[in-house]
Amino acid sequence: MTPAVAAGLQIALVVAVLALTYVPLGDYMARIYSTDTEVRSNDLRIEGLIYRWCWIDPRAEQRWYGYAGSLLGFSLASALFLYALQRLQGVLPLDHGLGAVSPAVAFNTAVSFVTNTNWQSYVPETTMSPVTQSVGLAVQNFVSAAVGMAVAVALIRGLVRVGRGGEIGNFWVDLTRGTLRILLPLAVVIALILLSQGVIQSYRSGFTSTGLDGNAFTTALAPVASQEAIKELGTNGGGILAANSAHPFENPTPISNIVEIIAILLIPVALTRTYGTMIGNRRQGLTVLAVMAVLYTTVLAVTTAAESGARGIAAEAAGAMMEGKEVRFGIPGSVLFAVTTTGTSTGAVNSAHDSMSPLGGGAILLNMLFGEIAPGGVGTGLYSMLVLAMIAVFVGGLLVGRTPEFLGKKLRRREITLAALAVLVMPALVLVGTGITVILSSTTGYLGNSGDPGTPGAIHGFTEVLYAYASASNNNGSAFGGLTVTSDWFQASLGLCMLFGRFLPIVFVLALAGSFASQRRTPAGPGTLPTAGVAFAGLLTGTTVLVASLTFFPALALGPIAEALQ
Repeated sequence: MTPAVAAGLQIALVVAVLALTYVPLGDYMARIYSTDTEVRSNDLRIEGLIYRWCWIDPRAEQRWYGYAGSLLGFSLASALFLYALQRLQGVLPLDHGLGAVSPAVAFNTAVSFVTNTNWQSYVPETTMSPVTQSVGLAVQNFVSAAVGMAVAVALIRGLVRVGRGGEIGNFWVDLTRGTLRILLPLAVVIALILLSQGVIQSYRSGFTSTGLDGNAFTTALAPVASQEAIKELGTNGGGILAANSAHPFENPTPISNIVEIIAILLIPVALTRTYGTMIGNRRQGLTVLAVMAVLYTTVLAVTTAAESGARGIAAEAAGAMMEGKEVRFGIPGSVLFAVTTTGTSTGAVNSAHDSMSPLGGGAILLNMLFGEIAPGGVGTGLYSMLVLAMIAVFVGGLLVGRTPEFLGKKLRRREITLAALAVLVMPALVLVGTGITVILSSTTGYLGNSGDPGTPGAIHGFTEVLYAYASASNNNGSAFGGLTVTSDWFQASLGLCMLFGRFLPIVFVLALAGSFASQRRTPAGPGTLPTAGVAFAGLLTGTTVLVASLTFFPALALGPIAEALQ
């Protein structure tokens, strides 16, 4: 089988599964997040217990600032708990002699998992115990994903509701339902499929065996299958083993590789159907999905072409760019995984992104710099795309003199300001963080590639830093791999990028939802710009590409573009 045929079959299988699940899963999530009295009377028994134990009134609605306050308070409590769990690891069961996690690593990791980033500046096998992995990190994989979905649904409610005084739902109900009714059942199914493919599930520390050279060595074990499932399904990405999804215990076969790719895309894609169903116009959801698909397939095509050629002596000898890639996945499986994870804020890797060609590495970097909206993380992709759609409506209205309205809600100065702020947070964090880091005298000591200005090593080293801050600010979590980020500067600066990159846009989006919910609907007229169909899909795609290009072209020109032209 040729690489082209293998790539085509894998893509066809992924698309087929997503197409089969699109309608039932999307409509199911729309019903789950319904807020009418009849549906709430059918709460699961465990949901009722949670509400009772936590003193939550499931029928009480919150305005945007109450919703945001609950979300931020829950995230803060989660971060403090996860930090304490790591610091107390040495006195907890199943420690396996690992001891407490250092303060800097514990801070960075707590922020990373609470923000759905899963950036890992440590070796999991030698740092985190099974209790920390299961009780701390795996739990955050569930609830951080549920938080993202809750924000997306809150924005949809704001667009649907008319003159409700700003109520956009109940955060605690949305969090509970997203976790128990969507993420948990799907994660169980995916974990069972992964177990059938040979993914391990063990609470032992490891086993000792004898190598071919006659020396004994220890192979680490962990409860992998349960965490691998939600790691991909919740677009988290943090590996329970250091090699992440390149490790044969996490991703042993080409089939498991496809299953994990499908798990990553499943909810973000289906949420566009949820959006269309909840607003009562499914063409709107299909338009958003079409834009996501165009961006995804374009990056996939560019990356595949870049990695399929043979550039350099080693690549020519191997017949392709196989450095840093697993033979069991090959070029097609590695590229499809890389484009999927960088387009969905997942951060999982089954190959070394640092070993990709300059054009291939630059393409997946640009995939993140789009804002990870193709199709984006669980919830984050949808609400980020809707914010860009509002920007596109405003720009289109200025160009043709039409009224800036989105789904019958006026885009006034307040709404456009909030949308612009939500879009600008990530570029500011990426560019400021990268700029400060590269001028520090100590930075070159942490780069896997460096040299005199203008040399390939220096250019690639700059790309490593740019990728790191793009990954943290977009809550992705993947890394180029050539950058050592264990210093206090990287731990602190990347941690702050993860915090601000996650929660500032969320606050702005929830403020948008509240503003829309308090408006009355404006009937569409001859001057209203349609937001469904091919024309608007083209406008939204162009706006997305234009925003990213104008913002990041100088930085990309100093990194992957310069390296590709050499």
